[in-house]
Amino acid sequence: MQYLLMIYSQEDRWNQMTDSERQQGVAAYQAYTESLKKAQALVGANRLQHTNAATTVRLVDGKPQVLDGPYSDSKEQLAGYYLIDVPNLDAAITWASRCPGAGHGVLEVRPVWTAPGEAPSVA
Repeated sequence: MQYLLMIYSQEDRWNQMTDSERQQGVAAYQAYTESLKKAQALVGANRLQHTNAATTVRLVDGKPQVLDGPYSDSKEQLAGYYLIDVPNLDAAITWASRCPGAGHGVLEVRPVWTAPGEAPSVA
């Protein structure tokens, strides 16, 4: 089954880190990503640009309303994600707890919805 591991963190934290801390952070994410690949659990992953690059679109009276910035203001922002394919929620939680993002932010684990008639993925 596929799960989306969404990494929420304070996007200004990166700028407050020393070069050494940044290098350690990058190395930790590289090692984590390599572990997911080795376990054949990784489907996809990406880091997101800062929220000042976001655009929010919604329909108001049937017409698109486009706003600069994220949908909501919060202490932590969606910074990136991993899409994984594992047997069950327990396995997804185990992978989420190993993610470096869990140490400096919050990880939300959400199962990917399978449309009726679609075959669910198998890990």
